[in-house]
Amino acid sequence: MKKYHVGIVGYGWAATAHLAAINGGTRGQVTRICSSRRLNAAELSAKHGTPLQTHTDFAEMLAAPDLQVISICGYHDQHKAQAIAAARAGKHLIVEKPLALSLADVRDIEREVKAAGVNFCICFELRFSSQFLATKALIDAGQLGRLHYAEVDYYHGIGPWYREYEWCTTNAGCGSSLLAAGCHAMDALLLCLGPDVEEVFCYGVHSAHPVFAKYEYPSTTTTLLKYRDGRVGKCASVIDCWQPYYFHTHLVGSEGSLLDNKHHSNALHGDDRHRWKELPFKCVDSGDVADHPYKTQFDAFFASLDRGQPMPLTGLADAVLAHEVIFAAERSLQLGRPVKLAEVRG
Repeated sequence: MKKYHVGIVGYGWAATAHLAAINGGTRGQVTRICSSRRLNAAELSAKHGTPLQTHTDFAEMLAAPDLQVISICGYHDQHKAQAIAAARAGKHLIVEKPLALSLADVRDIEREVKAAGVNFCICFELRFSSQFLATKALIDAGQLGRLHYAEVDYYHGIGPWYREYEWCTTNAGCGSSLLAAGCHAMDALLLCLGPDVEEVFCYGVHSAHPVFAKYEYPSTTTTLLKYRDGRVGKCASVIDCWQPYYFHTHLVGSEGSLLDNKHHSNALHGDDRHRWKELPFKCVDSGDVADHPYKTQFDAFFASLDRGQPMPLTGLADAVLAHEVIFAAERSLQLGRPVKLAEVRG
């Protein structure tokens, strides 16, 4: 079976997870790595157990005719230029979150990807976790009825024990708690409640602990989403906490509720609403990218290439919507008022 050849740009934490997940599947093979650091191809090949060519020039790697896919794992502020260059070179795209650091850059990427006709995958990989595959199936089956309230929150202290702390604390390198990491929770909220967001209101605050003083932006934010039909969502992004990683999920519907891996459904459990019933999946419980479901996501991506169809669940439209909501939240935080999605969509 022919495999899609993949080149990874940026060689850090996320790149090693991408490499293992792609090579662990049956349809993709990482053959090239591009890094600003000069890497030894023989050493890298031995480390990862696969032949790898290395580059320091991204344009040189893009020119390789045997390369069909580019996985972008570099610094956030480089995503736009790299994604556009790859699209123009006719390469399909896998892009780590966030897609870009401004809505204008997101629009530029969206336009170039559509013009090039290449396929696209954003790394909101938690949609492919057993937790959210099961949660979405429960919603779609009507077991919770019509959802009218949902909260999905991200709690994960990102301090100097992570290398990304060196640059993700700055406005230039990252710019917000949601863009740093909380975007996973925002995207999961959109997965559960749907895309029809009308208005966003965001509050932000800084931790008083000196470890988190380096953050140039509010390291904790709470964002409220108002839907056109009146439904309400809430997403907290807390990257300055002292606690274990926690991806809080609470959904409330007309016929039941879900709390993480516990639920009650009138259709399934009648009036036995005084105790939770446990669902048989492992909750998302780690910020370590090695534990994230990249392999499931990338298998779906390569299958979409085989079919000539858009990437399911984490395609271009999903990426754009999540970033529209995130940048509306950033505008709300700056202006101190609710911001309608129509304002950021122009």
